[in-house]
Amino acid sequence: MARNELLQGTLDLLILKTLARGAMHGWGISQHIQRVSDQFLTVEEGSLYPALHRMELKGWIESEWGESENNRRAKFYRLTKDGKTQLETETVGWERMCCAIAQVLQST
Repeated sequence: MARNELLQGTLDLLILKTLARGAMHGWGISQHIQRVSDQFLTVEEGSLYPALHRMELKGWIESEWGESENNRRAKFYRLTKDGKTQLETETVGWERMCCAIAQVLQST
């Protein structure tokens, strides 16, 4: 697997976890994921913004226009109550997946 490939379904989890820290604009979300993963994970605009739009339609996040740290107009996203619930659900699912994969890798 290339260093920046994400397993299908993990992008939502990463975005939700990032927004659990507080409201952020898209570029900030992408940079946070890259920074926290020690540059291992990169989220391209072509993946990020469709995911944010889809998550907004599902009611997991909401957005409003504001001003970024460099005085540019930016859309800021934040978790909703449903988004917090979804984060918990996705975290449990991810932990189960990791355990299942570890069991397969450790089998003889």
